[in-house]
Amino acid sequence: MKLSCLIIDDEPIARKLLKEYIEETDFLTLAGTAENPLKATGLINGQQIDLIFLDINMPKMNGLEFLRAVPDLPMVILTTAYDQYALEGFELAVVDYLVKPFSLERFMKACQKALELKMLRERKATDDKPGADYFFIKCDGKIEKVIYDELIYIEAMSNYVILHTLKDQLIAYMTIKGILENLPPDKFLQVHKSFIVNTDRISTIEGNILHLGTTRITMGSSYSPDVLNRILKDRYFKR
Repeated sequence: MKLSCLIIDDEPIARKLLKEYIEETDFLTLAGTAENPLKATGLINGQQIDLIFLDINMPKMNGLEFLRAVPDLPMVILTTAYDQYALEGFELAVVDYLVKPFSLERFMKACQKALELKMLRERKATDDKPGADYFFIKCDGKIEKVIYDELIYIEAMSNYVILHTLKDQLIAYMTIKGILENLPPDKFLQVHKSFIVNTDRISTIEGNILHLGTTRITMGSSYSPDVLNRILKDRYFKR
């Protein structure tokens, strides 16, 4: 599998370095370069782009503004000389955040994450067919099989997620938004900014507390109305 890449950076030297790094990476191909996001939209709309290397500080529109303004962008790796935007970048579900100057090794590590995410999404599309009851995820250097019915809830911890299953806990380098996009929406529901639950595992609802066996999870106030509607719809017997 190869990833088709687009570079968006106003610095010629930065574009040149990224181009060289892409040429050194066998699963990447360069589809084009742009000096700013406005010049990149035609490239994005005109061909299949899998991964964007996006600078932040650029004229007319910066990288974060571009991320917020354009829906359904391909995967994004931010490349910038400033580290203070890292949290905001990850909140916008970027794959990784590279602070200039970065080495080829660090670049390849970020690209490997993008490749694994692409493979996970394609596997998810296949697994969504009737009969699929599991998925695979990379945890601690190994690719682990997770049975949907055995996955109780998922907890966000910084740039990682912890998958709490009937057997053990698995730690994966993903955002909570990223993993939610790959889970069956009829089975898994985000109930808090830090928690996704398997709705089949909910045994009791007590105020804003969800009981999942011996585990108690508090619903976020902004999530609660939708969560209750999804959980109780057509299954709540009133007097």
